[in-house]
Amino acid sequence: MKRPKFFVGIDISLDTYALSVGVEPWKVVGKTAEFDNNPDGYAAMLDWLDKRGVKAAQAVVCMEATGVYGEELAYYLVAKQFRVAIEPPLKVKRAFFPYGHKNDRVDSQQIAEYSYRFYDQLRFWQPKEDILEQIQVMLSTREQWVRQKTAHQNALTALKRKVVATPLAEALHEQIIQRIKKDILLIEDEIRRLIEQDPGFGQMISLLMTIPGVGLLLAANVMLIMVSSPDTVTNHKQLAAYIGICPYEHRSGTSIYKPDSSRFFGPERVRKLLYLASMSVREHNPTFKKYFLRKIAEGKPSRLVLNNIANKLVRIMCAVIRTQTPFIQNYRSVHPALLR
Repeated sequence: MKRPKFFVGIDISLDTYALSVGVEPWKVVGKTAEFDNNPDGYAAMLDWLDKRGVKAAQAVVCMEATGVYGEELAYYLVAKQFRVAIEPPLKVKRAFFPYGHKNDRVDSQQIAEYSYRFYDQLRFWQPKEDILEQIQVMLSTREQWVRQKTAHQNALTALKRKVVATPLAEALHEQIIQRIKKDILLIEDEIRRLIEQDPGFGQMISLLMTIPGVGLLLAANVMLIMVSSPDTVTNHKQLAAYIGICPYEHRSGTSIYKPDSSRFFGPERVRKLLYLASMSVREHNPTFKKYFLRKIAEGKPSRLVLNNIANKLVRIMCAVIRTQTPFIQNYRSVHPALLR
C-alpha cells in the first residue's frame, strides 16, 4: 500500500478532540485544531482538512483507543473513506520520552508522529458487523452482571456471619441476587438468538462447542477475537499470546532468572473462561485428567499444568476453525507411511 502524504493525529476527550497534521519528511504543518466531539464537529473537521488539501486517499488518521469517546468519530471517518488506526495508549506513550509539556495539542502531535514512524505496523480499523457488535456488548453486559451478583453474594455471606442480624439487608441482597440471576439467563438467551441470526458465525460456534470444556460463552468470545483481529491472530500461538496465557522467559546473564510465566495481558474475561474450561476437562475428560496427574507427579505446579491445558484447548480450537470440522474424541493421527 502506498505510503500516505499526510499523517493525522487525533487526541480524543469527552466533549472535544485536538487534531494535528504532519508530512514527510516529518514535520507538523499548521496549527493544531480543536473540534467538538459531535456530528457538527466532525463536519467542521472535514471542511478544515479539505481546505488544507488533506484528502482521504492521501492520509492516514491515528487515534488512541478511548472506548466510546472515539467510536462515533471512527465510524464517521471510515464512512468518508479515511484509513483509521486505533492504537493502545500505552503503546503510543512508550514511543516517546516523558519530557516537556503534556496537553491535547502535544498529545495529538505525538499521535501523528507515531503514525508516521510506525506506519508499517499500523492495523487499520474497520467497524464490526452489527450483530457481532451486539454480541460483544451482551457478553460484556453479562460479565458486569456476574460481578455484581458475586459482590452481593459476598456481602450476604458476610451479613449472615455477623452476631447482630439485619433481616432487611439480607432480604434485599437476596432479592437483588435472584433478579440478577434472571437477567443473566435473559442475556444468555439473547446471545443465542443473535448467534443464530448469523449462520456463518453460528456454525463456527457449534464447531467449537464440540470440544470438551468449551461452552457457548468461551466459544463466542474466542470467535469474536478471531473475527475482530484476523491480522493479529493467525495461529494458536498468536491467539494464546493475545489472550495472555503464553509463557515468556525472564532471564538475563547469570544473576537474573525467573521461571517462565504468562504476562496476563489481553482480555481477562477470555482467560477466566479458559481457566474454568481447563478445570472442567481436568476433572471430567480422561485424556486431560491423565495428563494433569502425570505432570503433577513430575512435580509441576497445578496452576502451570492448567495453563498448559488452556494452551492445548486454544490449539484445538484453532485447528477446528482452520479445518472446519468438529472435534473428534480419541482421534489419533497416523503417519502416511503406515497407510501404504
